[in-house]
Amino acid sequence: MTTKQIEIRSLYTIKELEEVRRLESKIWGESDSIPTHQTITAVKNGGLVLGAYCGDQLIAFQYSFPGFNGQSVYLCSHILGTDKHFRNNGIGEKLKLAQRNEALKLGYSLITWTYDPLESINGYLNIGKLGGVVSTYLPNCYGEMEDLLNSGLPSDRFLVEWHIRHEKSADTIGNAFEQDFVLTNSLLQWDVNDKGQPFVLPFTLKDLHKDAIQFVPVPKNYRTIRETDIELAGDWRMRTRDAFSKLFNQGWQVSGFKKISNPKIQVNFYILTKN
Repeated sequence: MTTKQIEIRSLYTIKELEEVRRLESKIWGESDSIPTHQTITAVKNGGLVLGAYCGDQLIAFQYSFPGFNGQSVYLCSHILGTDKHFRNNGIGEKLKLAQRNEALKLGYSLITWTYDPLESINGYLNIGKLGGVVSTYLPNCYGEMEDLLNSGLPSDRFLVEWHIRHEKSADTIGNAFEQDFVLTNSLLQWDVNDKGQPFVLPFTLKDLHKDAIQFVPVPKNYRTIRETDIELAGDWRMRTRDAFSKLFNQGWQVSGFKKISNPKIQVNFYILTKN
């Protein structure tokens, strides 16, 4: 399957939104999915629900509603989910780009959302590919969550700001970093446990620090760590919470994400610059 076989369209009817509700329950394993009366009300009042279809089958969706901070209106991107049988096919990116286009038609210039900063696949999409920025860390944002994807750990989140009138098609910061970056012996020997999972190392790595840039590592496969070693997963959670919170308080901003292709290095890197 390719993304060319996927059709993205805005959803408006009760029948379509009931499909979305059922898919949400399937993905997160919850009975209390977002009720249709809420999503249809949002759609009629500046919100947005997008569906990704493979033929007649709904395989992914995205739901947004209007937000207001006392000064400006923006689009709050609340939830995006893909059926597990169709993941890793670029559908999330396609949904986000469609969201951007529809939001511009509705007059928005900013879209915000939250995500777990330890999920590298989301960091790469949200920061590296879409060009979102982050300067706010939300500890245990949603409290204790018991769904299939979040149970067992604090629900810490990044708050992403996506300024959609300034289109960014590639991670220019990450690409510049790659040109200058030399994998040192210390990185090539990044410590892992007997399952090949990365331990948490000090975040201020001498070889990866420049005056205008900071780097914070995150695991390539945090979900696997969480499923197999909850203590290590908790260590990553608390150590990165501390690092990001301190850096944001000092005026740093996440503005890039670098995927490390070397299989010996089981971490990727957020790139932070000064606001």
